Amino acid sequence: MLLPAYLLALGHDGLAVGVLGTATLLGSALATLAVGTWGHHAAPRTLLLGAALLMAATGAAFAGFSAFAPLLVVAFLGTLNPGSGDVSVFLPLEHTRLAGLARTSTERTTLFARYSLAGSLSAAFGALAVGAPAWLAPRAGWAMVDALRAMFVLYCAIGCVIWALYRRLPLPAAGTAPSAAPTPLGPSRGVVIKLAALFSLDSFAGGLVLNSLVSLWLMQRFGLTLAAAGAFFFWSGLLSAASQLVAPWLARRIGLLNTMVFTHIPANLCLIAAALAPTLPLALGLLLVRSLLSQMDVPTRTAYVMSVVTPAERAAAASFTTVPRSLASAASPALAGALFAAGWLATPLLLCGLLKIGYDLTLWRACRGHPLQGD
Repeated sequence: MLLPAYLLALGHDGLAVGVLGTATLLGSALATLAVGTWGHHAAPRTLLLGAALLMAATGAAFAGFSAFAPLLVVAFLGTLNPGSGDVSVFLPLEHTRLAGLARTSTERTTLFARYSLAGSLSAAFGALAVGAPAWLAPRAGWAMVDALRAMFVLYCAIGCVIWALYRRLPLPAAGTAPSAAPTPLGPSRGVVIKLAALFSLDSFAGGLVLNSLVSLWLMQRFGLTLAAAGAFFFWSGLLSAASQLVAPWLARRIGLLNTMVFTHIPANLCLIAAALAPTLPLALGLLLVRSLLSQMDVPTRTAYVMSVVTPAERAAAASFTTVPRSLASAASPALAGALFAAGWLATPLLLCGLLKIGYDLTLWRACRGHPLQGD
């Protein structure tokens, strides 16, 4: 969130901000794919330590450079991600580590629910910290650009803390060769490609209703104030985070795939109904119900991917199902903006709901009956 403001404060224009944002997305995506493809040649602990050092170096470089060319190089090679989403070199490594700690798909779902919840809450506190530079600059007597620069120094420091935490991970015993040593995609290639394609459709649809776009729709359709929209998204976020804790309980009773599909479909029906709602209270109520249901597939989706591939393929599967999702989601906000500009205010919400229901039904039909590993 601070990256555009920092670049503008350095004197770069909007085009430079867009180019750097694209570079960070592409660089993060390629690094994540590289970990999935070639990461099996190194120990997971070594890769995690290297990723943490890269994060620290990224923060230091952004704080130290001002010219466009070196910032572009750092943006491409570093760990910054222009969104809050899934593209991260840490992700396939952490997913693999967590999946290896669980003996059954149920345990995996519980672990990933806690992992997702911790990430969501941490991101919320990070969003609150966006106001720190404006608070710090006048009190410290700094220019605003220096206060923004200090946030990248903090990013560097967090990378160092993460490196110290990862150093505590145990080393493999000398002379041991784990039976589930990471490998490239092999016997599970077909199901991973299928899931990656389906997840990309889901993510493309989700890009049509980013919070900023839903906020714009509420303001233009019902005249909702900015303060009221902020309060709504606060409660919406809390409901989404809390629902992830319910997902493991539900998955134990109806299964991972059924939890993904049969909570998603009602959520998307609520989105379609909200798009057609005649009053603001009804629209907000339907959107809150959607928030309560729509994120239950986050931990179950991760647990499902880890469960349908062999243990040795988990890092590769995490990479190859994550990167296409993030790239697909980057393509649809521009389409939603064009629809809003044309006056078709409800169309992005309707299109999102219909595409996601199509994704749910296709996923259920294509993957039901697929055996799970570790049960």
